[in-house]
Amino acid sequence: MLKIVTIGVYGFTAETFFETLQTAGVQFFCDVRWRRGVRGAAYAFANHKRLQARLESLGIAYHHRRDLAPTPEIRQRQSDADRRGRVAKRKRASLSAEFVSAYQAEILSDFDPHEFIAALPEGARVVALFCVEREPAACHRSLLAEKLHRVEGIEVEHLQPRS
Repeated sequence: MLKIVTIGVYGFTAETFFETLQTAGVQFFCDVRWRRGVRGAAYAFANHKRLQARLESLGIAYHHRRDLAPTPEIRQRQSDADRRGRVAKRKRASLSAEFVSAYQAEILSDFDPHEFIAALPEGARVVALFCVEREPAACHRSLLAEKLHRVEGIEVEHLQPRS
């Protein structure tokens, strides 16, 4: 039985991030970021080259799916909403209606959950969807996971730091 977990980077240390993935039994890691870097020394472990190397050492397959990331134009809609609401990106608790609408229309409308599942490596039972935001509801990965659940009935769990 396939299970989807989602995870962000904010709030984790390198140690707790990789420990959380291992505890969850992740076998396949799907990076759904547009740009595969994170600012700040505390999160350097999530920059794609370091991330890929560490995942490989843990026996976790890595795949980048830029096609599932919000485009810069869609991200700008969220930035505008954050600015209007005076919300810092790392403090955001939910996505704006404008972002959700644009992401669903421009990205999820072409997303085929069955094709996504069929492309997974044989034997992959726990798949992580990764972006940066701490709160799942503040990140497009939750919208992607929701569609996989709704269309394919896949169990979804949101992994978060323990603080």
